[in-house]
Order: sequence, then C-alpha cells, then structure tokens
Amino acid sequence: MPKKVKTIIKLNLPAGAATPAPPVGPALGQHGLPIMDFVKAYNDKTADKKGQIIPAVITVYEDRTFSFITKLPPVSELIKKELKLKKGSGETSKEVVGKLTPAQVTKIAQEKMPDLNTTDLQAAQKIVAGTARSMGVEITHT
Repeated sequence: MPKKVKTIIKLNLPAGAATPAPPVGPALGQHGLPIMDFVKAYNDKTADKKGQIIPAVITVYEDRTFSFITKLPPVSELIKKELKLKKGSGETSKEVVGKLTPAQVTKIAQEKMPDLNTTDLQAAQKIVAGTARSMGVEITHT
C-alpha cells in the first residue's frame, strides 16, 4: 500500500551547501522530519551544481519519512548566470542592469523548459522575457 502524503514543502536552496539553519530546519522540523538526513541527501544530490540555487520539492509522509526531487534553477538565476550578474535591478523602470539577445532568451527557455508548464518554445521565451523585464534586464532586438 502506498504511503499517505502529509504535505509537500518547496524550498529554494544553495546547491551542495544546504544547512539545518532556516529555512530548512523550521520547515522540516515542524513535521518531525530528520533534518540532517535531508540536508545530507540534498547536498549529495546537488554537489555538482555548487553556486546555483536548486529548488527542492519535499514530499512528507505521515510516517515521518520523506522523499524529494530537485528542479532546475529559477529563470531569474539562469538570467543572472547568463549575464554574470550578482543581482537584478532595484528600480526596474529606471535602472537597466544588462541586455539579453534573442538567442540567449531562447537558450534559457530551452534549458528551463522541463520545469515550465508549457511545451511551446515561444511561450517559454515569453516567460523568460517577462522575468528579465522584472529584473531590469532589456531584451535587444538585433
């Protein structure tokens, strides 16, 4: 018989460098999960992606066990990596922090496609472009 799911927790964590400190400790502790077991398993699974933010979706079962899957980095992280930015703009309407070419938008859209709720490349490109705009990154049309 399959285990009963108690809840699902989503956390964005640094790859290979998660610690029992917040947000991990409180999120897992309230469900009585072995925090260090998760931290060790997550860090082992994401050690090759150090320096990136890798979301984890943790399924908590009623018998206080858990399983988790990792997702691809958020679109904003992929844009920052592509343009080698530390962070997005604080004032997106006034301050432009970088420019993406249509080719870069396509590359990011293709990389993130498995996690997006679309299989249409143009829709994925619009999602990437919208995130870029909200970060103060312009899309060049050349």
